[in-house]
Amino acid sequence: MSNPFDDENGSFLVLVNAEEQHSLWPSAFPVPSGWDTVFGPAPRAESLEYVESNWSDIRPASVRSTLV
Repeated sequence: MSNPFDDENGSFLVLVNAEEQHSLWPSAFPVPSGWDTVFGPAPRAESLEYVESNWSDIRPASVRSTLV
């Protein structure tokens, strides 16, 4: 059995949590508690493009706010 997170032909969601962290998530699986869908379902490459375009600072929001 292959890893569904690595499926180049799969359909994915982009999830975001309260710390504004992003996650690529196979659309066939239920969204975990504490995460919201912000993009998709879409092909893996398109979902990765969304993450790269919208998550430039990977530090959690709580860390970013303490440095301002």
